[in-house]
Amino acid sequence: MSDRSTEPVTIENGEDLCCEAPHPTHSDDANSPPTEMLSVEKAQRLSEFLGFLADPNRLRILSILAAKEMCVGDLAAILEMNESAVSHQLRTLRAIRLVNFRKQGRHVFYSLQDRQILDFYQLAIEQIDTTI
Repeated sequence: MSDRSTEPVTIENGEDLCCEAPHPTHSDDANSPPTEMLSVEKAQRLSEFLGFLADPNRLRILSILAAKEMCVGDLAAILEMNESAVSHQLRTLRAIRLVNFRKQGRHVFYSLQDRQILDFYQLAIEQIDTTI
């Protein structure tokens, strides 16, 4: 049995799909990739960035910081985590430039770095709210 079938596949509306090799393109230069395609380097960087966000505690921290600036102690209390664990997560978020910090006396206050981060966060929340 072959992995690749040349038999047409019928989809719900009765339309047949068939993959033919070589794949024709609709551009003048059939050897160039579409301009919308991510480069390998950019895809790798995006994957790493999204991987940093794939942590429930970091996402919970971002959800709090989306509402207002907070110090480490208050974040730890809200999250029911120790300050060291929260600080570790905040260092990661700082490293990927998602949060800013400012010192006021002995306290360090964190906030989202810019509006784009808030927009990204809100778009992601809307997406999971509509798919669940």
